Amino acid sequence: MFTVINDFITWFDGVVWGLPLIILILATGIYLTIRLGLLQVRHLGKALKFMVKNEDDGSGEVTSFGALCTALSATIGTGNIVGVATALAAGGPGALFWMIVAAFFGMATKYAEGLLAIKYRTIDAEGHVLGGPFYYIENGMGKQWRWLAKIFAFFGAGVGLLGIGTFTQVNGIASAVTNFFDPELQNTVNLFGNQYSIATVITCLVLTLCVGLVVIGGLKRIAKVSEIVVPFMAVLYFVFAFIILITHISAIPTAIVTIVKSAFTGSALAGGVAGSMIVAMQKGIARGIFSNEAGLGSAPIAAAAAQTKEPVRQGLVTMTGTFIDTIVICTMTGLSIVIMGTWNTGLEGVAITTAAFQKGLPFPPVVSSFALMLCLVFFAFTTILGWNYYGERCLEYLSNRNQTAVKTYRWLYIAAVFFGPYMTVAAVWNIADIFNALMAIPNLIALIWLSNVIVSETKDYFTRMKAK
Repeated sequence: MFTVINDFITWFDGVVWGLPLIILILATGIYLTIRLGLLQVRHLGKALKFMVKNEDDGSGEVTSFGALCTALSATIGTGNIVGVATALAAGGPGALFWMIVAAFFGMATKYAEGLLAIKYRTIDAEGHVLGGPFYYIENGMGKQWRWLAKIFAFFGAGVGLLGIGTFTQVNGIASAVTNFFDPELQNTVNLFGNQYSIATVITCLVLTLCVGLVVIGGLKRIAKVSEIVVPFMAVLYFVFAFIILITHISAIPTAIVTIVKSAFTGSALAGGVAGSMIVAMQKGIARGIFSNEAGLGSAPIAAAAAQTKEPVRQGLVTMTGTFIDTIVICTMTGLSIVIMGTWNTGLEGVAITTAAFQKGLPFPPVVSSFALMLCLVFFAFTTILGWNYYGERCLEYLSNRNQTAVKTYRWLYIAAVFFGPYMTVAAVWNIADIFNALMAIPNLIALIWLSNVIVSETKDYFTRMKAK
């Protein structure tokens, strides 16, 4: 029975992440890039400056930096460590090339999402911000499109509960902790008909408790935790990956050539040239979207809560999330794996990146493994927090702000964190991919539909800035 279900999930994942969706995601990013005149290149410096400089007189629930950290907490997760490794194992080194290409155009997509989030958000009498794709679909495209907003909200809540937010993150944390503390599975218990390491069980219990303590406090507590943990964990991981690259700097040019060649010739593991190239594109783009969420519609839910009055300004801040997540962190992970040659060793998931760190870092293997485990735990923990907020906002819209439904979702979310480690790796990632795809489609339709608004707001903002 489980085999049949897994086979169906794998088949359906291939359908929804086929060429049509890949083309739609890339085409949306390319279209917005052209219409905005390579904004992600021309204004990246300004975006990075705005990222750390909050507005003094804006309206919202959290600072712009807090909103970005909430969004980054949801994006910088297992996708940066496990997702990159999984993409390279399935699609070859070329998957990293397509991941970067998708991220470059995805920066324009992410900018548009952040802009529209502020443009069409609403703030009620209590100061509670209501914003995100469901509101720019309903308020921007018109009430007659509310059904599309509902579809987005439904799959958004599903992504949080059954995809990015819980199973993949907890699975990644449990695997990393178990691989470090009990790699030979010498201390096990029998649960749900299978043998699990005691390290997995303890990790599951501690993680569930920590998640519960934070998410019950709502957005402000999530943002406060994210503002502390996200910069710390990003810098920590950057330093370790940078050490690998700087100590193997002579191997970087060869690795880059391998990545680019593989992007167009594919991997021998994937079959013929044409077929393997498509696999590289599919895995690279799918895992890239999983990691940076450009086009998915999640980041604008956090961006809507930012204390700002300028949609363009928040769009620029939101755009930096994709740059930091994929073009910086995922690229460093991918280069480390290719240089160390661990992508085609038969390893799976986090074990690929762990092996690369053990081979590449000038420390004893146990220190390298511990460093990666620590980064993964922090990355995944904050992603769990961020996606709880996204899922609750989606359900809030879907249920017309029924707080009983929202609280029920919150407890179901905590329960999903508890059961996450006991799901199989392949099924977990395939389910996450499917929900990502079904969530992205309504959002991409809205971005294309409202592209004139995006361009108009952008031109107006920069004209006003020049006049000052």
